[in-house]
Amino acid sequence: MATASVTASAYGARDHARAQEGTTVDAMPVLPASSWPAPPEGIAGEDIVWAETVAGGNYTHKVLARGTEVRLTDLSGDACAHVLLYSADRPWERLNAADTVKVLWNAYLGAGHLLLSDQGRVLASVTEDTSGRHDALTGTSTLARNVERYGDGTPQSASPAGRELFKLAALKNGLAPRDLPPSVSFFQGVRIAEDGTTEFTGSAGAGKAVTLRAEQDVTVLLANVPHPLDPRPAYSCGRLEVLAYRAGPTAAGDALWDATPEGRRAFLNTAEYLTVRGIA
Repeated sequence: MATASVTASAYGARDHARAQEGTTVDAMPVLPASSWPAPPEGIAGEDIVWAETVAGGNYTHKVLARGTEVRLTDLSGDACAHVLLYSADRPWERLNAADTVKVLWNAYLGAGHLLLSDQGRVLASVTEDTSGRHDALTGTSTLARNVERYGDGTPQSASPAGRELFKLAALKNGLAPRDLPPSVSFFQGVRIAEDGTTEFTGSAGAGKAVTLRAEQDVTVLLANVPHPLDPRPAYSCGRLEVLAYRAGPTAAGDALWDATPEGRRAFLNTAEYLTVRGIA
């Protein structure tokens, strides 16, 4: 005679669920974030506000205060962090990848680059980068393309598309598919050849990291999926470590503030808005 399932009753289901407390897997959030076992050098554990490992083919999201730094680490050399940013209480102001490239006269993300909104303000700045393999030109993968390449691209499949995961993250922040602009991505590089074609340069290897600093309160959507130009036939994406901790925003006199005339104007635009709002 078959043994009855332990979850056949409400009591059994409750006891089974409670027995899972304390169980961990390789990719999951750490709560509280301050209990993260290995804080970055110079960062106190109590200052960590977000600690999570994101599996390949998964997503995460968070609202971060101005001055928070987010360190993304490619643990295996096979992660690809597709990122969207929104002004936290005004989601109609959002990352503009075209202006991020055009206004700063630089198509290649790296330390010192500013992630600009469509209002000419700084949403976040790149403060550190040990990878150098990023992309502000291509965007993320789509359902149609993943169906063509892998046979499926829905969120619950073995090969979810980045845009489909962004839709879920957006929904959890009161946003709709129409609110999803082109994203930028970190850890899988793209360069433009002399003839104008795109060249996929791939990863710089395991353990590489990039740090972003929120220059105003921002909503972060992140999808960890293969880059659309990754030539490998199999869906392949490694784990991504996400650590955010309290720091401080860029201010007048900071080297980044005055690095370029265009950047200085973007910071001035940001400061003017924050001042009017009574935030700075």
